[in-house]
Amino acid sequence: MKKVVLATLLSLSFGVASAADYVIDSKGAHASVNFKVSHLGYSWLLGRFNTFEGTFNYDPAKIEESKVMVTIDTTSLDSNHAERDKHLKSDDFLDAGKFPKATFVSTKVADQGNGKLVVTGDFTMHGVTKSISIDAQLVGAGEDPWGGYRAGFSGTTKINMGDFNFKKNYGDVWLDLHIEGIRQ
Repeated sequence: MKKVVLATLLSLSFGVASAADYVIDSKGAHASVNFKVSHLGYSWLLGRFNTFEGTFNYDPAKIEESKVMVTIDTTSLDSNHAERDKHLKSDDFLDAGKFPKATFVSTKVADQGNGKLVVTGDFTMHGVTKSISIDAQLVGAGEDPWGGYRAGFSGTTKINMGDFNFKKNYGDVWLDLHIEGIRQ
């Protein structure tokens, strides 16, 4: 009888993968939220948000049950040009004084195979919430040198300034996301 109970417990503990909760490692600079927008059709204006935080839940055996939540501090916009940053944070664009946070909350994660995912969710910026989809890729997962466990993803999506009621609408903004999480 003891052997049957032991065998059952072992099969349950090794046969069932469980979801893990991760905190995005933005403090260790192992994650970034970047953007690019066309500058007059001649070049790309590049930038990033220096301050953001978030969590995700990921189980490779049940990818469709994954969840992602991210909050971006819009006042932390950095395009490497102080005067331009001031303008981008003004009410012509982000209106960061009135809307200091942008958020993303996933509503669906679809497994596309080979580590590719489509993460759909509600993106709120400038007081407007729209559903967006992020094409994501698992970069890797495993133990880190400090005794923890990490998982990393990259992703891209495109939004339009007009969809978020910016006074100045210069078209599409591409978001380039690199997220590394530490399992809790």
